[in-house]
Amino acid sequence: MSTGASASPIQRNKRLSFSTTVRIRPSLKQAGRFYATLIVSLSAFFVISAVAPAYALQVTVSPFRISPGDPFIVKVTGVKSGTSPEATVKDMQLPFSSCGEGCFLAVGLMDLNSKPGSYTIALKIGGKKVTSSVRIKSVRFPVIHLTLSEDKVSLNPHDLARAEEEDRRLKSLWQIRSDRLWEGSFESPLQNELSTQFGTKRVINREKISLHKGVDIRGKEGEAVRAANSGQVVLAEELFFGGNTVIIDHGLGIFSVYMHLSGFKVSHGSSVSKGDVIGFVGSTGRSSGPHLHFGIKVQAMNANPVSFLKLKL
Repeated sequence: MSTGASASPIQRNKRLSFSTTVRIRPSLKQAGRFYATLIVSLSAFFVISAVAPAYALQVTVSPFRISPGDPFIVKVTGVKSGTSPEATVKDMQLPFSSCGEGCFLAVGLMDLNSKPGSYTIALKIGGKKVTSSVRIKSVRFPVIHLTLSEDKVSLNPHDLARAEEEDRRLKSLWQIRSDRLWEGSFESPLQNELSTQFGTKRVINREKISLHKGVDIRGKEGEAVRAANSGQVVLAEELFFGGNTVIIDHGLGIFSVYMHLSGFKVSHGSSVSKGDVIGFVGSTGRSSGPHLHFGIKVQAMNANPVSFLKLKL
C-alpha cells in the first residue's frame, strides 16, 4: 500500500505543464538550434531521473484475508539504508529479516482464538508511522467424537506431573529468538495425505474437548520424515504425549514439530538443511497407529501447517 511518500523525480516531471507561449518568431536556423538544445536537455534530465535512487516505501500484507491460525507475511520495500522496520499486531511484535536491498520481511500469525474482523498492523519505519491491516474470516473447524478408555483420558499423578513438566519446558523453547535460519519456503516433511486437519475439535467421551494444534499425516512405520526447512534441532527426545519428538528452530520465533516418531536421525544441537531425514514414522506416545503429527509454531502460537507451507518466503 502507498504510504504517502513523495513522488519520484520522474513522477513529478509528469505533472509539469509545458504551456508557455513563445511570441517571437525566430528564424528557421535559430528554431533548429533551440529545439536541438531542448531535446538534449530533456534527454539528460530523464536519464538522470531514471538512475537516481528511489525510496518509494511500500508495505504489502499477504494473504490479506485469512482464517484463525493462519500465518501472513508483512513485506516492506523501499527502506532507506541503515533503517529497519518495526511492526506490531495485537500487542505482538513481528521480527523482520532482510529480503534484499531495502527489503524486509516478517511472518505474523492470528491464533485459533482470534475473532473475525480487521486487525491493524502498526509499523514504524525510520521516522515514519504506517498502518496496514489483516482480516480474519469466520471459519467452522471440523468436530469429531471419540470414545477412549479412561486410562487414556485421565492421567495418574505421576504421568500428570511428567506431562506438566514437559509442557513447561516446551513453553520455554517457544521463547527462543535466534537469527533467521530458514531458506526459502517450507516443504511438507511427508508427502502423504492428511488424516486429521488443523483446528479439529475432538470431543472425548462426550465431555473433554481437545483442539488439534497441528496436522496428522498418514504414513507407514519406518517411512522417512524430512526437515521442513533449514534450522537447528532444539529437542530430540521422548515426550509423554508426543512420543519420540523432534523440534527444529528455524529462527525469528518459527519452529517445526514432528511427533510419534519410531526413531531419530538427528540429536539435540544438530544443524539440518531443508529435506534432511530427521526421523521415521512411528506410533510412540499417545498414538493409535503409525502417522506423523506435524506442527508449526510462530511467536509461541500454533499455526496451520497447510497454510504455512503456502507462504512464499
